[in-house]
Amino acid sequence: MEQYIVSARKYRPGSFDTVVGQSALTTTLKNAIARGKLAHAYLFCGPRGVGKTTCARIFAKNINCEHPTPAGEACNECDSCRAFSEQRSFNIYELDAASNNSVDDIRQLTEQAVIPPQTGRYKVFIIDEVHMLTSSAFNAFLKTLEEPPAHAIFILATTEKHKILPTILSRCQIFDFARMTVSDIVSHLEYVAEREGVSYEPEALHVIAEKADGGMRDALSIFDQTVSYCEGNLTYAKVTEDLNVLDYDEYFAMTDLLLKPDAAGAMLRFDAILKRGFQGNYFVGGMASHVRNLLMSRDEATLPLLEVSQRVRDKYKEQAARCKPRYLYKALKLFNDCDLNYRQSHNKRLLVELTLLQAGQVMGDEDDTVCGRGPARRLNPIFTAVAPQAATATPQATPAPSTPNPTTAAAPATATTPPSATPHHAPAPQPTAPAAGPQPDGQGTTRPMRSAHTLSIKALSARYRQEVAATATNPAPQTDAAPPQNGGEAQPQAGRHKPFTQDSLVYYWFRYAQQLPREQAALSGRMRGMEPQLLNDWQVKVVVENAMVEQYMSDILPSLTSYLRTQLSNDSIQLHLEIVAETAAPRAFSRQEIFREWLQKSPAFRQLTDVLGLELS
Repeated sequence: MEQYIVSARKYRPGSFDTVVGQSALTTTLKNAIARGKLAHAYLFCGPRGVGKTTCARIFAKNINCEHPTPAGEACNECDSCRAFSEQRSFNIYELDAASNNSVDDIRQLTEQAVIPPQTGRYKVFIIDEVHMLTSSAFNAFLKTLEEPPAHAIFILATTEKHKILPTILSRCQIFDFARMTVSDIVSHLEYVAEREGVSYEPEALHVIAEKADGGMRDALSIFDQTVSYCEGNLTYAKVTEDLNVLDYDEYFAMTDLLLKPDAAGAMLRFDAILKRGFQGNYFVGGMASHVRNLLMSRDEATLPLLEVSQRVRDKYKEQAARCKPRYLYKALKLFNDCDLNYRQSHNKRLLVELTLLQAGQVMGDEDDTVCGRGPARRLNPIFTAVAPQAATATPQATPAPSTPNPTTAAAPATATTPPSATPHHAPAPQPTAPAAGPQPDGQGTTRPMRSAHTLSIKALSARYRQEVAATATNPAPQTDAAPPQNGGEAQPQAGRHKPFTQDSLVYYWFRYAQQLPREQAALSGRMRGMEPQLLNDWQVKVVVENAMVEQYMSDILPSLTSYLRTQLSNDSIQLHLEIVAETAAPRAFSRQEIFREWLQKSPAFRQLTDVLGLELS
């Protein structure tokens, strides 16, 4: 039985012309050989399986060829070429730096570099995975690399150029090998399949090329694996089954479900994908790439960016024609955000399912006509809606304090506005605080007494809700602004001038305090401890504790004034801050001070202390 050789070794290039995907580099090397302009050190760097070591061997073979072609290729007939092909050449040395990375290994190499070649013109030293050398080995190699013998050429190969010392890099000509494109890999796989007598579908070779991730060696290894599984007939279905990859049809089907949208179908299909052993982030990344390809398919100019077969490209064009541009932009952002947040998520499946629901409903955002705008983070109903039940209970208002507000009592029951019957020049009196002490709660137990201020605010809120409900059911014509107080003619003013009462002012004051962000929680608490006073001509006085609180209130004063004007429908509201008058706090006196004061004020007390000889201990 003939010995089997894997395709990666059997079809390894033997000349620069057969190297795939590195035409610029091979042309440079051939021209250097043809013109005799050879450097003493080269560095070949790039990803795995792109031809670094292969090009180094071809280069070493060509520079020792006795009869090179005008194009710089080896003749393959001279003694040097035959010795290289039969792996018995003494002019080419290969060192695996991954296992021979010590100083002694480098010293042995430099000692061999001093000896001239027995045949040929050059000794070529190929050091593979050179980044694995230790720092001491690099330093031992520096002098030889800088001033090598005239017959020595060093070719260093690595996948991690950033790990090599800058002093080494500065002494080499650097060649960066690029990843191979999908089309280049597919073309080479077609050549290998024809030589091996393997039948194939173009889509199957595209799947292998994409799985290889730009490496020809990986592509040939995957090719051998799939040929064994498919028994010499590479089909798209069997290759995707053998490699356990999500094929294009899965993404096309999922996109069709999102376009309907069919939320239940999308959830079931995603569940089937998970049961096949695929991770959620793998599926999300594939969906992001699929949406990107749909976006590229909408324009003929960007259609060549799709590295797929012609059949799959036609399917992309057909599905892209049914997608609105704004859908593609929104869906692409959704899947990209999901991919970024997948690792930090505690419930990864829920994150992907929520993304699918949002992607399926972005088509309903008809108001968004700007491509690229961020998707709205909301979900429309996706299941059968349940008929809402009519509300039968109405909220019970909290009873007002014991002393009613005269302003509210004077207002009619069917007022159309918040408590506003009192003229604006008469501020409303405050409710009387209930008696202090524990209060029974109706079940025989005693609960702590809440402050009168808290009760009055809740009473205001309940009364205001009742009046708003009465306004909605029994509207009445709105009143004009109150007449001026100076007895003259009313001055014409633009904007709203709707009357309001002290209760309404306090209500919206507390509403604003509750809406402050968490960063201003301290200021919100201070505002709930204040109570603005309504003065004449819609002037509002706010008494603050000290200058620091006044500064904080001044920062939000424009926003607070605008809020009160909007809620109370009165553009004449003006807020004025006033610091409370500070009263001298009683000072505590010591016993000596009290004793001396009594001595000064009372002669009788002074005489008594003298007679008895009293002293303060």
